[in-house]
Amino acid sequence: MQTPTAPGSAVDAAELTALEAAIRADEADLLADLERLVNIDCGSYTPAGVDEIGQFVASFMTAHGATVRLEPDPAGRLGQTVIGTWDGQHGTPGGPRILLVGHMDTVFDPGTAAGRPFAIDAHGMAHGPGVTDMKSGLLAGLYALKALLASGPLPYERLTFVANPDEEIGSPTSTQHIRAIAAESDACLVLECARANGDIVSSRKGILDARVTVTGRAAHAGVEPEKGRSAILAAADLVTRLHALNGRWDGVTFNVGVISGGTRPNVVAERCSLELDVRAVRRDDLEAAEAEIRTMLAALIVPDVTAELAPMARWWPMEKLERSGRLVEHAQAIARRLGFEVGDAATGGASDANTTAGMGVASIDGLGPVGGMDHSPAEYLDVASIVPRTTLLAGLLLAVGRDPVVADWRAAGPVVR
Repeated sequence: MQTPTAPGSAVDAAELTALEAAIRADEADLLADLERLVNIDCGSYTPAGVDEIGQFVASFMTAHGATVRLEPDPAGRLGQTVIGTWDGQHGTPGGPRILLVGHMDTVFDPGTAAGRPFAIDAHGMAHGPGVTDMKSGLLAGLYALKALLASGPLPYERLTFVANPDEEIGSPTSTQHIRAIAAESDACLVLECARANGDIVSSRKGILDARVTVTGRAAHAGVEPEKGRSAILAAADLVTRLHALNGRWDGVTFNVGVISGGTRPNVVAERCSLELDVRAVRRDDLEAAEAEIRTMLAALIVPDVTAELAPMARWWPMEKLERSGRLVEHAQAIARRLGFEVGDAATGGASDANTTAGMGVASIDGLGPVGGMDHSPAEYLDVASIVPRTTLLAGLLLAVGRDPVVADWRAAGPVVR
């Protein structure tokens, strides 16, 4: 085992100054790229737009020495996953292996970019669909690597950057690629935006998105209603009981956000469906909550009515691992040397860091520039945060790559989850 070093100490002041200068020199280009990407409609279900972002990312990576491969959606409905790898002449034999993850898709419908294109207001805030979630984080990763590569070989045996086309809908096609790379990585850095106060993210709630389908029996509501079994009545009671579970477990929330059913007011409803969001801080609690839901579905208020639970997406909680704490310490030390403080926060939204942390891989998130109001027309990015936060990311990459503690993790084996 090598002698541990103080977090951040392996990066000297001259290196940080040079990285900041290089990134500041690229600021105009980064902003121009940000405008270009924000003005492309690239909702998760707009594969042509997502792939246009992917072509930009792939070209940028290739121009800076990466070996790039594209992984299409087998079903052909979504965009391609872009995977860039730096090793060989760009890496350091025996160094750690790191995974960077950013996503290319947004939650917005086609036409949104034309309706409210990229703009910077008088207060220095940039606006536009995906400006924070997460075009700016994607670009921070690319430009941080550009600055590092210009200064010499990366301090990694291998660095892999995954640009995800479908994160906003639960990463259904990209998760398999992220998991495969994470299984061979020592640490993962995810490029979602920093919190509005500048904090990075070391833990996230896990999420179960599920559809409950309730099936009853149709009948004429006026002539012989007694022959019917109302799926809507059973579902309405079920919604009340599901919401009553809020507070049973610490940090676990339940919300039925969508309900639909029935055909006509004069027909006893044969079918009704609920879309349910369950979030939990701890995996054990999320598993317990799902088990309770299944028990509840077996005992409905209307006789002869059945219900089935079908998970649509699932992220296990991003619980803060001891190894992840080492990454946080590096980020905080580098930030202080750049003249600002960062805390590490817990948040309720999921990201691809839930996947990697759930595998036991040291992971931190929120490493993009500062912004907020994601998924809304008020989404904003603090333009003044771009250079310092991209420099923080570049410095963090150096510090983690040179840390003997991180280098020893592979020999020690993965954290058992």
